[in-house]
Amino acid sequence: MAMSAVIERFERATAHFSDLVEQITDDQWAAATPCTDWDVRALVNHLVYEARWVPPMLKGRTIEQVGDQFEGDLLGADPRTAYDDALAGARTAVKEPGAGEQIVHLSYGDTPAHEYLAQLTCDFVVHSWDLARGIGADDRLDPDMVQWVDDIARPQGAMLQASGLFDPPIDVDVDADQQTRLLAFFGRKR
Repeated sequence: MAMSAVIERFERATAHFSDLVEQITDDQWAAATPCTDWDVRALVNHLVYEARWVPPMLKGRTIEQVGDQFEGDLLGADPRTAYDDALAGARTAVKEPGAGEQIVHLSYGDTPAHEYLAQLTCDFVVHSWDLARGIGADDRLDPDMVQWVDDIARPQGAMLQASGLFDPPIDVDVDADQQTRLLAFFGRKR
């Protein structure tokens, strides 16, 4: 998978999530999401956390070198600005010359940059649905992006489940649409 194609997907996924962040009203930051441990604010904080890691990871830094500088509340008093700033840094980092040739040092091993960015893109797609549900927005995902995430995630199903980061898959009807099947794969009920 070429880095340029992954960057295009990353841009699409983050643009959709960004549109949803802009829709959050002041009284919705504490609203529940399908991620039982996260309200809207914690969910957005999670994606800010992920975005903040992109620049150092694409510069070849290790988790130990980065340390705990991105732990805790990254949203502060102005969550939208914190989100926009984190995304701007991530978007700049992925477009740096040579970013696609980097090896990213993740907790489970060294990974080519394009695979790391693909995983992050998948996170933004699935969490867009979570955020939309949390704020009562349109929760339809781009069918092309849904298929792309499914193509990436399914072959890694055993590893994803072993990570403990996802609820177990949910059984759905065989005639369920692609989005419902993908969400069920990640343990989400529609």
